[in-house]
Amino acid sequence: MKKSIASNFTKLLTLVMALTFTAFTFSCGDKKNEGGDSSMISGTTSKIWKADKETTAAGDKDKLTSAEKEEQIQFFANGNFTQTSNSQSANGTWTYDASTKTLSLTYANNNVSENFTVTELSKNDLKLQAPDGSTLEMEAE
Repeated sequence: MKKSIASNFTKLLTLVMALTFTAFTFSCGDKKNEGGDSSMISGTTSKIWKADKETTAAGDKDKLTSAEKEEQIQFFANGNFTQTSNSQSANGTWTYDASTKTLSLTYANNNVSENFTVTELSKNDLKLQAPDGSTLEMEAE
């Protein structure tokens, strides 16, 4: 009889621990903190992002101007992008390395490349950190 109770207790304890581990794993599965993948940036064909918040390299809030709020960048699933404002536009190619969380933009006609660390990435939110430490938070349209 004692062996049966101990055996049932062991099974119950194993089940409780497995459920606890599973719940912990799922609760920690926040896509904003993972590397995500390039389809989160471009969608299946393309996705438009607009600036939401900005900070300086020192971490201070940097208020976006009305013109900056109108700027947008469209990432295409084929690796191209278009960046537009009320007065100008630029385009080029982009890549995203999920393992290093690096988003690289290479502008056409001048071979200038900008690299950003993606500090948050979800279906609707993208936070980029420039090499100088400044950040730009963007929202998907």
